[in-house]
Amino acid sequence: MSRIGFKPIAIPDGVTVEIKEHEVLVKGAKGEVDVHLPSDVKVEMEDKILHVRPVLEAGEDPSTGSANHGTTAANLHNAIRGVSEGWKKELEIQGTGYRAQMKGNVISMFLGYSHRIEVAPVGKYTKISCPDETHVVVEGCSRQEVGQTAALIYDSHRPDVYGNKGVHYKGQKLIKKVGKRASAGGKK
Repeated sequence: MSRIGFKPIAIPDGVTVEIKEHEVLVKGAKGEVDVHLPSDVKVEMEDKILHVRPVLEAGEDPSTGSANHGTTAANLHNAIRGVSEGWKKELEIQGTGYRAQMKGNVISMFLGYSHRIEVAPVGKYTKISCPDETHVVVEGCSRQEVGQTAALIYDSHRPDVYGNKGVHYKGQKLIKKVGKRASAGGKK
């Protein structure tokens, strides 16, 4: 049973919600997001508050909910927060000579390979910025698109476990392995 699905979702000022048959369109200052509605969930709006309700078969207990009830409510909450405040992910680049720069709306990175790696933003309202050569910021209104774009940048060169060189999320705890060492007092 999902308790998250039964909580009402407040709509802040400046955000409009349009409920269609199989989707909900959320528009705001940062952009717009479509949220898919599964067949076992319905959304109702009354007085700037959204209620996500499960579609029940005859004889079912109304407190049980459905499989997609909580997920749909969380997706709607994320969409409303995204169009009003926005989502943001920050990445850092570590390594000698590793750097990034913007070319239009595409980020071009040199990460120790023989070629540059270029990553374009996923989605219409997602943007990538590069405050300096070793920091990348991904912003947008859709949490899924921001996360997908950040994951594409992260996957271009994951941190090495021995030297921690590569791309990692800001604040990510990196575990560094100790490499092979020559024994200091071993037999010759």
